Amino acid sequence: PQHPSCLFFQYNTQLGPPYHILVDTNFINFSIKAKLDLVQSMMDCLYAKCIPCITDCVMGEIEKLGQKYRVALRIAKDPRFERLPCMHKGTYADDCLVQRVTQHKCYIVATVDKELKRRIRKIPGVPIMYISRHRYNIERMPDDYGAPRF
Repeated sequence: PQHPSCLFFQYNTQLGPPYHILVDTNFINFSIKAKLDLVQSMMDCLYAKCIPCITDCVMGEIEKLGQKYRVALRIAKDPRFERLPCMHKGTYADDCLVQRVTQHKCYIVATVDKELKRRIRKIPGVPIMYISRHRYNIERMPDDYGAPRF
């Protein structure tokens, strides 16, 4: 497969502040459990303005979870979140996220799901945000952007 032109150098040139972060369902749920404010914690991790993006598939997945996850739904409907419409059939969020980052290399994917992380690691130039030790961390982010190493 031919690599996109944004990966001409060692790192992805389309990535830069303000960061667009694709949020997965379980990332929101784990953030609630860890008592982390999504937008503030993202900014603390990346030292820059962050725009959390949520696709229709992820929104549908949270709505299907029902009453138990109403806090997650309220967070997902936050006006600071950017809604991304989906044009494909089905509502499987993992496929949707993988397809979106394959087409557009301007996103960071925020997920805790091991299977989704494994699939995204195969795509060059896509950093992954995850939760560890009650804070957000990022993997595969270029050193030039100043994201901290832990």
